[in-house]
Amino acid sequence: MKRFLCIVTLILISILTLAACRRGEKQEVGPPAPPNAVPDITGEYAVNGFDPSGIEYSGRLTIFPGETAVTYTLQWIVNGSIQEGNGRLDGNVLQVNWRHIESVTAHSQGTATYTVSDNGVLDGVRTAEGLSGEGTETAYPNK
Repeated sequence: MKRFLCIVTLILISILTLAACRRGEKQEVGPPAPPNAVPDITGEYAVNGFDPSGIEYSGRLTIFPGETAVTYTLQWIVNGSIQEGNGRLDGNVLQVNWRHIESVTAHSQGTATYTVSDNGVLDGVRTAEGLSGEGTETAYPNK
């Protein structure tokens, strides 16, 4: 019964995520933000990407402030899985280590590196343990 409830919860989260992503307007990535004038990156984002094996995905990313001015906590809801990460902003580059909390896939952790654009879009690459190469991911702010 517990497994059934977990699966139903993941399905509902996926449906809500897709609905939220469709509400956000897709923006252009834009040029990188000047390292000394990066827009506030906390908030909600619609995410589109390709994992390192070329499989397309979409979902939602929420970025919360961390313990210091340049650290952040991130949470993704992507294709039936919940992921969390910790990031550090260095100029206009956000470096993140992430891991799965709930997952229907075998890849449980990895890294992400995003460049923050002048309009707040995050554009970068992601790795996943056990997969060679890098995937791409773009996060569009829902502002």
